[in-house]
This record gives sequence, C-alpha cells and structure tokens, in this order.
Amino acid sequence: MDKKATGIVAYISIIGWLIAFLAGDKEGAKFHLNQALIVDIGMLICSALSPIPFVGFIFGLVDIFLLVCWIIGLVAAIKEEEKEIPLIGAIKILK
Repeated sequence: MDKKATGIVAYISIIGWLIAFLAGDKEGAKFHLNQALIVDIGMLICSALSPIPFVGFIFGLVDIFLLVCWIIGLVAAIKEEEKEIPLIGAIKILK
C-alpha cells in the first residue's frame, strides 16, 4: 500500500490499523499510524469504562470527542496532510 492508502486504512479500526502497520508504507504514513493508534486506544478505554454509571457518562462524552478526532484524522489522511488531532495529537507512541 502507498502512503495515502496506509493512512486511510489505519483509521478504519484496530484491525485496519494492524493491516496498515503490517502491510503498508510504515515510514510514509507513520504520522497517521500514530494518530489512529491514539484514537483507537482512547475509544477502547472509553468502551471498557462506559458501563460504569457516572464514569460511563463522562467517558461517553470523551468518546464523542474521540469520534470527532477520528473524523479530523481520516479527512487529513484522505487529503494527505499531517494535521494533528486536537488535544491528544501531540502524543507519540510510534517512534
């Protein structure tokens, strides 16, 4: 996969991220792989904590924020831009 396809597939889900990481252009799309991983981990944490009564409401709001971040990241990958997602985009997991 080329840089653009790798970036787009990375945002699809955790499985899409794994496919992009294993089969895609890691160096060219490292920025979007990192951004998508941050959003995916955040969504997994929110999904795990959402059944808890009061905490679930808070993490439900965080999940909506992460959905907006996911959309921003996906649009940036489609346009081949390296635009950080708000608030959490500076976190670097992949070096």
